[in-house]
Amino acid sequence: MHVDSWLLRAAARRPSAEALAGVSYAALAERVDDAARRLAGHGIGPGDRVAIELPPGEAFVVVLHALLRRGAVAVPIDPRAPEADRAARRAIAAWTVDDASLLAELAPDHGADLPATHDLDAPAIVVHTSGTSGAAKPIPLTYGNWLWSALGSAAALGCPPGERWLCALPLHHVGGLSVLLRSAIAGTTAVVHERWETERVVAGLTGAPDPETGRAQAPATMISVVPTTLRRLLDAGLRGGGGGARALRFALLGGAPIPPGLLADCAEAGLAVAPTYGMTEACSQIATRGTPLFCTTVATADDGELLVRGPTVSRAAVREDGWLATGDLGRLDARGHLEVTGRKADTIITGGENVLPLEVERALEALPGVAEAGVFARPDDRWGERVCAQVVARPGATLDAGALREAVARRLARHQVPREIELVPALPRTTSGKLLRRALR
Repeated sequence: MHVDSWLLRAAARRPSAEALAGVSYAALAERVDDAARRLAGHGIGPGDRVAIELPPGEAFVVVLHALLRRGAVAVPIDPRAPEADRAARRAIAAWTVDDASLLAELAPDHGADLPATHDLDAPAIVVHTSGTSGAAKPIPLTYGNWLWSALGSAAALGCPPGERWLCALPLHHVGGLSVLLRSAIAGTTAVVHERWETERVVAGLTGAPDPETGRAQAPATMISVVPTTLRRLLDAGLRGGGGGARALRFALLGGAPIPPGLLADCAEAGLAVAPTYGMTEACSQIATRGTPLFCTTVATADDGELLVRGPTVSRAAVREDGWLATGDLGRLDARGHLEVTGRKADTIITGGENVLPLEVERALEALPGVAEAGVFARPDDRWGERVCAQVVARPGATLDAGALREAVARRLARHQVPREIELVPALPRTTSGKLLRRALR
C-alpha cells in the first residue's frame, strides 16, 4: 500500500506552517528536494542505506527527509558515541553523511526520480536499540510502522493543528525520531534542540526568548522527557498554567522507570504528565497513560513476560507466532491497564528467591533524600547472587548507607533488601536516559 509523501502532503496543505522552529513546510520541502537530488547525483538510490552522523538540528532533519524522498533508508548514528560504536553502526550503511556541508559539494541530478508516495511495507529507517542489556541491535522500521505509531499516539494524546512538540532527545533514538516523523505526518511543528539544556527547555515551554538564538518563540504544547530530565524541569521551577508552561498539554514521560513521588510533584506543579512504555522494536510507544495504543495488542506469557503485536512492530523483531517478546515483565489489570514490573534478564536470584531490581529501586527512591537508585547483583558464594544498590542523594541531602538499609528493610521482604548500598554522585545512563545496569556491576 502506498500513501502520499508525508512532507509533500504537509507542504501542500500547510505551506506557511512551521515544520521546524523558524522553517516553514514550503521551505523545508524545497531544501529536502535539493538534498535528495544531490544524494541521487552521488549514486544513492532507493533501498540504499545511508548513515546520518549529525547532531540534532535542521541539517539532520533535511538529510533524513531527503533520504525518505529518494526512497533510501536512513541509519541515524550518535556523533558523540565512541568511535568503535559508530564504526560498527556505519558498517551496515553504504555511505555516511557526517558533515552538514557535505551535500552542498555534490552535483545534483535534476532528473532523479523522487517518489511522491511512501510504500508502507518498505524500510524507512534502521534504528539501533539502546544496548542497555547487551549489544545494540539494528531494527528496520517501515513507513507503515511509523505511520501507525503516529496515528496511535495522536489517538492517545490528541494532535491539534497548532501542536509544537519540543524534542531535546537524541535523534538516533526512536523517541526523538518519533517527534520528527509524527510532526511531519500531522503537518505540525517539531522544535528540535541539539542537546538537553534545562534553561533552554524551560524557555521553550514558557515562550520566553530562546537563550541560544535570542528569538521570540511560541510556547511548546508537548515535550518528550525521561524521569531525570523531568525532575530537572521541576527543580528549575517549571510550573503549569498562568505564567508557566501555559500551553503544555502533556509531558510524554518514558525511557526509564518513574521514581516514586515524581508524578505527585508534577501534579502539585500543575504539569500534566503522560507516562508511556515503549521500545525501538515497536517504533516507540506501546502503551501510553496505562493503555496500549489502539493499534497495539499486549498480552503476558506464562512467566509474566510482556508480548506485543500490531502494525507498529518491526517484522524483523517478531517471533514465528507474530508476537514481539519484549523481555519486560508486567501485568494487565481488569481494565486492561498495563504495569511494567521489571526486565527478565535483570532478575536477581538470591538463595532461590527471585528479586526484581525495579521493585527494590522504587522502595529506595521512596525514601527521603534519595534522588535515584540502581539495583544489581554481585556473585555470592553462599546465596548465588546478592542484591546490591547504588544510590544518588537529592541536592542538599545527606544520606547514610546503613540508615538507608534499615529504612528500606521495613518496606521490602527480607530477600529483597540490598546487602550492600553504595552512595554515588550519579548513575550511568545512556544518552536517552536509560539506566545502564550492566555498568553498575
